[in-house]
Amino acid sequence: MEGRHQVERAIFQWITWYNGERLHSALDYVSPAEYEGALRRSKEQTPRPA
Repeated sequence: MEGRHQVERAIFQWITWYNGERLHSALDYVSPAEYEGALRRSKEQTPRPA
């Protein structure tokens, strides 16, 4: 069973890296996490109409 848990953990870590941390050309070579953070910050700084 220990081997199975190690494989599951390795797969989870790879998916986390692939989906959230690797650089994407479509996002101007930043990670999705960085892109999302920048988008949230820009929305917070944008004044909202009254």
